[in-house]
Amino acid sequence: MDEAVIGKLTRHALAARNNAYAPYSRFQVGAALITDDGQVFSGCNVENAAYPEGVCAEAGAISAMVSAGGSRVIETITIAGKGPIPCLPCGGCRQKIREFATERTCVLVVDENGEQLFKDSLHSILPFSFGPENLETSNQKEQAE
Repeated sequence: MDEAVIGKLTRHALAARNNAYAPYSRFQVGAALITDDGQVFSGCNVENAAYPEGVCAEAGAISAMVSAGGSRVIETITIAGKGPIPCLPCGGCRQKIREFATERTCVLVVDENGEQLFKDSLHSILPFSFGPENLETSNQKEQAE
């Protein structure tokens, strides 16, 4: 992956992280993604008093991408957390990313200083995943019967 793109995504993820609303966990997370047509979208985690009802940063970035229209193919998503342990997407966010991923979709994780902690494909952290093509195949089979 191009270092300029990595730098751009890292800057956007860190900026989103700075805007996170995390008064309960105090664990701010930012995410930025780039689509196959070069558009960049970012999001941050947003907590609320009904603790499990918060929104993850990855989901916020994906929502921004979808609401903007245009391409819905994630080339790379960068997540900015805090500390030396990579802040990998939760299971729900992995599935949300998968909805718009290709076999080449990259997941990159940085710390609060922008230092890279993890870089691999979505497939490596969500192997044997269920995606839109599973439903298309199922629907086609039902229609044929």
